[in-house]
Amino acid sequence: MKIGIIGAGFIGRAVAAVAMKAGHDVMISNSRGPETLFSLVGSTGCKAGTTAEAAAFGDFVVIAIPLKAYQTIPIAELKGKIVVDANNYYAARDGQLEDLDRGELTSSELIARHLPESQIVKAFNAIAAADIEKDGRPAGAAKRRALPIAGENAAAKEIVTELFDQFGFDVVDAGPLAEGRRFQPDTPGYCIPLDRAGMQAALAAA
Repeated sequence: MKIGIIGAGFIGRAVAAVAMKAGHDVMISNSRGPETLFSLVGSTGCKAGTTAEAAAFGDFVVIAIPLKAYQTIPIAELKGKIVVDANNYYAARDGQLEDLDRGELTSSELIARHLPESQIVKAFNAIAAADIEKDGRPAGAAKRRALPIAGENAAAKEIVTELFDQFGFDVVDAGPLAEGRRFQPDTPGYCIPLDRAGMQAALAAA
């Protein structure tokens, strides 16, 4: 599968590494331009492009940028595509976003409003970047770590689940995007290594 990644911070780089290891074709991008990613390209073998190029390249696109920059995410290039939203809202970094502060929207619903013709799945936001590369285990392994996802489209969530299995993780489906609030920062399952049963309990407790 062709995977585009918008954002070359810790999460974007970790996703690129595990996706390449799993045999996928990856293009990563950042706001500064592909020429700034030469070291990552050299270490992982992935491609580098502009954000628009990464969006157009991917059959499946991961967004891993500060939420305050969400309006820079290409729209036309992501039409009809599965978009994994790995963002989290931190007011100290992102500034105050009133709809989120009032609890009227989750961060992923904000992304979905920006990308109305994409299939948004909230995922990869509740695991530390270093753990993405080191915590994956084969299917059936004891205490295999489970990661939560949320989204409106069942087919899109199924593809995300298959990819996470390739990367070494079980998945717990929290439901629609609004339920992404159950694994945002300061919730019981946020960045805590838990197996499937533990993650289900953490989501229920949130």
